Formats: sequence, structure tokens, C-alpha cells
Amino acid sequence: MEHFVSTVKTFTDNLLQKQMPDFDEAIEKLFSKVSGLDTLTKIPYSQLEECAIQLWNWSVTKNAGGALSNVQQAKVRHAACSLLYCCEPENPTEGAIRKQILMASKTGRTWLDCKNPQMADHFLRLAVKSLETLYSQLMSRGDAAADATSSKADVEKDLLRILSCQAESAVSQGNSREATVYMQRCKDMLQRIPKDTAYLSLMCYNFGVDTYNLRKFEDSTFWLSQSYDIGKTSAKYGPGPDVLAKDLRLLATVYLEWDCQRFQEKALDAVILANKECVSTSGLYLKLRILLRSEAPDNHIRAGLDELLESQVPLEVCLSAVKLLMSEDREMLAFDYLKRVCQHFGSSPDLGAALVLHVELLLQRNKELLAKQKIEDIITGHYSGKQLTPDSLTIMHVILWDQASKHFEAGNYAEALQWYNYSFSFFKAGQMEPNLAKLQRNRASCLLHLQQVEKAKEAIKEAERSDPESIFTQFCIYKIAVQDDNVQKAAEALNAMGVLSKSPVSSEDRLLLSESAASCLLCLAAQIALENGRQETAMKALEVLCENSKDEAHVLMGLRCLVRLVFSSAENSADGLRDVNLDKLLPYLKRALQTISHQSHMTAERRAEDANWFRKIAWNSALQCESRPDRMRDFFVLSYQLSLLCPPDRALLMGQRTSLLMAAAASLELCRKSPHSTQAEDLTVALEHIQACWEVCKTLRASGNLPADPTDSLLLLYEFEARAKLSDPKVETILESVLELEHVETKVLETMAGLAMEPPAHFPQLCKKALRAALSLHRKQPQADPTHCSKYVHSLIKLSLPSGVSEVESRVLQELWDYFEDALSIISAAPDGFPEMETLWLLTQAWNAGILLYSLAQYHEAEKWCGLAMSFIRHLGSLRESYETQMTGLYSEILDRLDKAKKNIHTEE
Repeated sequence: MEHFVSTVKTFTDNLLQKQMPDFDEAIEKLFSKVSGLDTLTKIPYSQLEECAIQLWNWSVTKNAGGALSNVQQAKVRHAACSLLYCCEPENPTEGAIRKQILMASKTGRTWLDCKNPQMADHFLRLAVKSLETLYSQLMSRGDAAADATSSKADVEKDLLRILSCQAESAVSQGNSREATVYMQRCKDMLQRIPKDTAYLSLMCYNFGVDTYNLRKFEDSTFWLSQSYDIGKTSAKYGPGPDVLAKDLRLLATVYLEWDCQRFQEKALDAVILANKECVSTSGLYLKLRILLRSEAPDNHIRAGLDELLESQVPLEVCLSAVKLLMSEDREMLAFDYLKRVCQHFGSSPDLGAALVLHVELLLQRNKELLAKQKIEDIITGHYSGKQLTPDSLTIMHVILWDQASKHFEAGNYAEALQWYNYSFSFFKAGQMEPNLAKLQRNRASCLLHLQQVEKAKEAIKEAERSDPESIFTQFCIYKIAVQDDNVQKAAEALNAMGVLSKSPVSSEDRLLLSESAASCLLCLAAQIALENGRQETAMKALEVLCENSKDEAHVLMGLRCLVRLVFSSAENSADGLRDVNLDKLLPYLKRALQTISHQSHMTAERRAEDANWFRKIAWNSALQCESRPDRMRDFFVLSYQLSLLCPPDRALLMGQRTSLLMAAAASLELCRKSPHSTQAEDLTVALEHIQACWEVCKTLRASGNLPADPTDSLLLLYEFEARAKLSDPKVETILESVLELEHVETKVLETMAGLAMEPPAHFPQLCKKALRAALSLHRKQPQADPTHCSKYVHSLIKLSLPSGVSEVESRVLQELWDYFEDALSIISAAPDGFPEMETLWLLTQAWNAGILLYSLAQYHEAEKWCGLAMSFIRHLGSLRESYETQMTGLYSEILDRLDKAKKNIHTEE
């Protein structure tokens, strides 16, 4: 036990010395330690009593400063009170008992305030027990009679308070029987302490309110009746007639809501009694409600209505009564009473509220003609001394606009205009405000439907004067411009709408409430233009929408419409999808790619669907660009980029491969047509497409879906051309890659040979390598074409012929000799199929080589080459005879000169 005392003292000291604002942890530790105590256990330690007093005083101080929450306050008081009772002496003094009563009752009250009646019950019982002990002491004492009587009165007063708290606890726990017992004891004590009559009446009233809120009507009527009965026991100390009337009104309300048919008499009796106690507006109105709910006859209702007027209730209450009558289907009574109200309040500045309500009720009963007459009277009165208040005027405008809107939606534009004109009648000349602008726009819409264009223009001018920064005003201007076929004015209005669409758009007649109101308005503008056959204007509206809208769905919808309109225009044109249409289409597709790439609110399925739709458009557009390689490339690239946003499958990958291949081809074609200064950029772009295409092929190959087609050859060919024209040394590896292919066409090698020497490329060795490979492949064919072979050899010889003295080397001559021998072998294999002029060219080139060597004093080589030239003569056809005679003579002459030259050399030696 000493350990417990020591621990409690430590916790108490820590709490008392704690300067931080958060005491929760320290309070929780103390509460947890003390809560395990049994209060019946007595611990005779003065230190515990000291701790209890310190804790109590500390909680009072902190509570005064608002530093503790209700629960923290309850826990500290709980601990202090428990400690005090644990160290209670065997024969406590009167002062100690009073201290216990104070602490236990206040602790119980605090737990009740924390909505914890179970905790409260324990301390309230302790308080009652201590009160009983104190009462016994007072009775056994031999003090003076006056002092004893005074002390007993104090005990009874304390006991009443504690018993009322116990009743409150029982009510909160749903124990009505127990609560009734406690309250009866309190009532019995009132004869001796009547000053607590108002307090006890208020307690019962609160119980009635609590049970009413819980829909426990029976309990509520009991407690409210108790409250009234207790309050009536003492005229001097009771709560007063106004409070008693309030009690009775609530009692009547409970009966009304519980079961009006069953308890209508009780409800009516209660409210009549309330009005007798203290007449009030709420009491008179409640009586009217009860009469109506109990289906009382009209003369009873009239009597209730008369009471309202006679009691000088405010106009607002009378109007509420009118509405109540209408809601209970007492229409005749309602209109009759409303007329009397208007007469009664004829000089009131608030009379307009009654007049406006009259209009509203007439319209609710579909009595439009009477409503119009009433409105016209109100308008006349508004400008002749019976002006409506701002609030009444606002309500009137709402009623008129609602009615106009209904007619507008039904297509009754003349009726709608009349209702808007009624609203317009309440505006003074020259008045400027946004609502007036909105009204003028609505009037303009009606006038347009009625084909009164000039009046519509006037209305819109006024709207623009009142609210120039409104997108709705610009929309109306646009509608009129479309109807007038004023393309320029319509375009100006659309541009203005685009600028204004970047600002927040408020509701316009409840038609557009979403954040994308401006987008909806621009879509509507496009629809109006199309309905009027103005396609260019519609496209302008959609373009403005796509440029300014932040709504991705609206942008994509607009772009789809624009694409369809471009194709529609092309179908109706004799030239089809011309360059001008393709130029329009390209930015739409680029915007679609950008929008889909940044989509954040759409599902993956919708995103893929949009991307695939625009991908197909880009692909088909590319196929229409045969004469425009720049556009073809752009469209194929877009097709590829859009396909990246779709779920990958074999068909899509094949499409990507083709798109990139065609884009590369278009870039190379563009390069061929471009000035040399701009070629590098196109070639670099082509290489990028080729590299991307290789990656797609790699993916297809890895999945086993790569078909056997010439794509690899074409890619290598395109890459060869690009790198050759960029003078990239890697071009040599490209040719090697081609030669390593399983199936190589000679046409590819021919093309590569040509590209190797096509300016700005200059790779003669690569060219010869490609030609040799082509010649070799061609000669391996079952039926080689001599003409093709001769072309290859011709090119090889032409590339290898020395162009000057400096190029005459044995290596070069040997390579050239081999090509001539190849030529001879080809001619020998097909003497009839080899072109005669080609044979003559070979003869001439061999002879010229011999002559060049002769001039360089290389006589042996010269004789060899001239002899080679002579060997071609026998393969000539019709030219053989003339050339044989001529060449034989020349050859003999050359041989003679060679002999002489050789002799001179020997002589010199």
C-alpha cells in the first residue's frame, strides 16, 4: 500500500509541476492508477488526503483558465474524489463530510456533462450516502433549533440537486421508471424548499426536449407535463408564464407529431392553454397547424386566422399561414385570407411580399391569366408609390424567369418573351447590372426564334453594354451573325468566346452548371453553324474549342468533328483530299496526339480507342500524299506515335514497322528534292525513323511474329543511302549487313552501288564491292542475262580506269585486267546476247589503256593491253570487218614501234 501511496504522490507532483499545456498523458496515468481502487477500502494516510485536495484545487484553477477539456476535468476530479473517500476516517467530522459531498456531487455532474452517466452514478450515490451521514450527525447533535433547521435545509437543497442529477442520468440511459422515482422525491421536497421550483421545472423540460429529439414521444409528453405541473405549484418561484407557454407549445407539438388524429384534443388543449398563459406568434401559428392537421372545419380555421390578424403578428407570419393553407389544400381559404392580409397591411412597405406570393400561388394553380393581371397591377403600383422591396423584387424576377424558361423549353417563344418583358419592366432606363444583361440575352434568344432579328440585335447591344465581358453575350452575337451569314462577325465573336472561356463561367439560367460550361457553349456554336449550313464557321468554333478548352473529352470530340468535316469537304470537292485539306488535317492530328498523351481522367480503354481512331486517320491521310513527301512523312510519324498509345499486338507492331519504313522513305525522297544545305536534317530524321523501325523488328522477331518480307533489305538500303550522303563511315558495315542476308536481290546491290556514288556521297570502293557482289549473284542464276552482266562490268571498269598518270599502278591495272577478262568470259558465254556497242566500248577502253602505258614507256604492259583490245575484235558483229582492218594496221604499227623502242633501250644499255 505504501507503494501505491508513493506512486500516487509522484503522479500528483508531476502533474502539479507540469508547465506544458498538454496534460493528457499525466492525467491518464493518474486516472488509470486510481481507478483500480475500491472506495470501500480505507487507507489511513494523510498524504493521500493532501494529494486529493491538491488535485481538486489544481483542477478548479485549470478549469477556470480553460486549460482542461471536460473529460480531463472529469478524470482529475474522479481521482481526487476517489482518494478522498479512500482515506476517510472512521468518524469523519462535519467539515470532512461536506467536503466529500461537494467533491462527489461535482464529479458526478462533470461525468454527466461528458455523456458518461455510468461513471456519474457511482459518485452521485457516494454523495447521497455522505448526505445521509451528515443528516444523521445533525439530528444527533444538541445544537440550537434554529441552527439545526438551517443545516437540514441546506442538506435537503443539496439532496434535491443530486437527486435531479440521478434523474438526468437515468433519463440519458433510457431508464424512465428510475428517473420518475428520483423526480418524485424531488417534487416531495419542493414544499420545504419552494425556491427550486423553476430549477426542477426546467430539468423536466430538458428531459422532455431530449426524449422528443429521440422520438420517444410518450416519455416526452410525460416530462413536459411534469415540467408544467411543477412550474404551476408556485406562482412566486415558478418559471413564469412565458416559459410555461413554451413548455405547453412543445407539448402540443409532440402530440401533433406523435399521432395528430389520436391526440388532436390534447394537442389543441395544450396550445390553447399556452396562448392563455402567454399569447405568442408561434403559439397562434401552432394552433393553426393543429387545426389543419386535425381536418377542422373552415369556420374553426377562420377563427384561428382571425386571431393571427387581431394579435398584430408580422406580415411574414401571415404569409407563412397562407402557404400552410395551400399545402393543406385549403385553397379558397388561402386566397381569401391573402386578400385580407393585403388589405390589413395595405400601408406596409413590405406589402410587396404578399403581392408576389399571390402571383406565385396563382401560377402554382396554373392560373396564368389571373397571374398576368396581378403582375401588371404590381408593375403599375411599382411606379406609382407602391414600390417592391429589393428582396420582393428579386423573388418576382425569379418567378418571372422560371415561367419564361418553361415556355421557352416548350417552344412557346412568344409567351416566354412576354414573361421576360414583365421582368424587363421592373428595370429603370439606363440601369446597368449583370442580371439585366442576362435578361436581354434571354429576350434576344426568344426574338431570334420569332425571326425578329433587328429587335434581337438591339437587345444584345444592351446586354453587351451592361456586361461586355460575358461569354454568353458573345454567344448571342455569334448566333445572330450566323443567322445573318456574317462570317467575319461570327469569327470575331468566336475569338472573343475563346478568350473569355479561360475565365470561370457561371450558371446561365441553370442550363450550364459544369466547369466545362464554355466548352459546351462552343460545341453548341459549332452545332448552330452546321444546322445553318456554315461549315467553315463550324470548323472555326471547333478550333476555338480545341485551343482553349481544358476538358480533354471535349477537345477530342472537337478534333474528331474537325477531321470528319475535312473529309466531308474533300468528298464534296472535285479535287478530293487536296493539299489544302491535308494541311488543315495535320495540326488536328498533332493536337489529338498531344491531348491523348496527357489524358489523366479517362480510362485506358477510352484512351486506346481515341488513339486508334486518330491513328487510322493519320495512316489513310499519309496514303493520299504521294506528291508531298513532307506531308507523307508527318502523317506516317503521327500514325506511329498514336499507335504507341494503344495496347500492343502483332497487327499494331506491323503497322508501326510500315509507318516508320514509309516515314524514312519519305524523308529520303524529301532529301533528294531539297537543296544540299538542308539535306542533313532530313537524313538525320530518316536515320531516327530507321533506328526506331529496327527496334520494332526486334520486338517482332523476339515474339516469333516477324514475316519473311523485304523489309530488312529496304531498311538497310535506306540506312545505306542516309549514311552515305552524310559521309558516315558506318556505311561500310551496312553493305556487309546486306551481304549477310539470307536472300539478297541484285537490284538492292545495284541501287546501293549507285547511291555510293550519288552526290554528295563518294564511296567508289563500296560501289565496286556492291557491283562485284551483284555480278557474282547474277552469274549464279540459271539463266544469267548478258546485258545485266555487261552493265555491272561496264561500271566496274569505268570506276577502275586510271584518270591520269598518277593512278597507273600495278594493283589498279591488275584489278582492271580482271574486269576485262570477266567481260571476255561473259561475251564468250553468250556471243549473240552481248551488245555490240558494249563490246566496242570495251575494245576502245583496253586500247586506250595500252596507249597510256606506251606513253609512259611501259612497253611490255602496253603490248599486253593492246593485245587485250585486239581480242575483242572477233566478238564484234557488223563492225568487225571495218574495225579489224583498221585495228590490225594500228596494232602492227604499235608492235613495230615497240620493237624499235625495245632496241633503243638495249643500245643505250
